[in-house]
Amino acid sequence: MFNFTQLGLPLIQAPMAGGITTPQLVAAVANHGGVGSFGFAYSTPEKIHADLVAAQSMTGGPINANFFVFSPVCLPDDRTQANAVQALGSLGVYGVQALSIPAEPFYPNLMEQLEPVWKARPAILSFHFGLPPDGVVAKAHALGIAVGISATSLAEALAIESAHADFIVAQGIEAGGHRGQFDLRAKDEALSTLELTTQLAKHCRIPIIAAGGIMNGAQIQAAIASGAQAVQMGTAFLCCNESGTPPSYRHYLLNKQDRSTTLTKAFSGRYARGIENTFTRTMQDQVTLPFPIQNTLTGPLRQWAVAQNDAEYQSLWAGTAYAQLRSMSTKDLMQQLRDEVNQASLAQ
Repeated sequence: MFNFTQLGLPLIQAPMAGGITTPQLVAAVANHGGVGSFGFAYSTPEKIHADLVAAQSMTGGPINANFFVFSPVCLPDDRTQANAVQALGSLGVYGVQALSIPAEPFYPNLMEQLEPVWKARPAILSFHFGLPPDGVVAKAHALGIAVGISATSLAEALAIESAHADFIVAQGIEAGGHRGQFDLRAKDEALSTLELTTQLAKHCRIPIIAAGGIMNGAQIQAAIASGAQAVQMGTAFLCCNESGTPPSYRHYLLNKQDRSTTLTKAFSGRYARGIENTFTRTMQDQVTLPFPIQNTLTGPLRQWAVAQNDAEYQSLWAGTAYAQLRSMSTKDLMQQLRDEVNQASLAQ
C-alpha cells in the first residue's frame, strides 16, 4: 500500500516518544524526501490530534503515527514495590522525593489514542512491542493507511505478515530506545540489523525496513543491498535543529562520545538502549517494576533531571553508532544522506 521506492530518500525518521519528534521535525523530513514519524506511545488523544494537524499544515508528505502495544500488567507484591522505590531513593538526588507507586490505569487506551488517527489519516500507522488489536489493521486499510510493525526476530516478522501488515521494521540490536520484542519471557536473539534484515528478506513477502545503527548514506545503501526497501533512522535526527531533544541530552550526544551505550530496564521496566550515565550504572542490578509502571515511577526523576540540565539521570536513548551523529538542520541532513547514498551507489 505504501511505495517506499518512490521516496526521494528511502528513509523513515524513527518515531521517538517524549517530545523528541516535534511537528517541525516530522514535517521537515516529509518535505525533503522521507517519512516523518511521531512517537505517540504515551500521548493523549488531544495531543495526538494537535500534533498531526500541526505537521499536516506544514507538509503534504508522508507522516507515520507510531504507538506502543502495551501488554496487561499489574503491580507486584508490596515488598517488590518497596525495593524498587528504595533503589531509586538510594540515588540520593532531589528528584526522587517526588516518587510514588503509580495507580491504574498503567498505560493509555490504544483504541482511544487511535481516534484522531482515523480522522487525520496519516500515510502510515505503525506499532512497537507487538500486533495491534483485532480490526485495527483492517480499519487502517479501509482508510487508505499503510501499517508497519517492528520485529526483532523471524518468528515475530512472520506473525506480522500473517496479521496483514504492509511492512516490517527489522529492529537490530544496535537500535537506540526500546527493544521491540513481543514476548519478554522469550530469549532475545539480539541479531544485528544487517543479519536480521537479510534473514527477513529471505523469508517474508512484504517490504522490510532496516532499523538500528544506521547513521549515513553508505549504511543506508548496505541495508538496501541486504534486502531492505528502506531504512528507519532515529539517533541520526536527535541533534537536528527541529528536534525536541533537551539541551543537556544534546550535549552528551555531541560531547560524551567516549561513553558506550547500554541496554537498561531501570528507566521503564523494559530493555532500552541509551548512553551510559550515573543512573544506568547505579541501577544496573536493582529491582524494577514491570513496564510501563517503572516508566511512570521514574518520570518525576527524569523530568527533574531535564529541568536541572543534569543528563546523568535522564534516559539518553541512542543507538550504538551515536558518535557519528551530526548537528544541523533536517533539510541539510537529508541532503547529506542523499548525497552519501548516491556516492555509495556509484562506488558499487
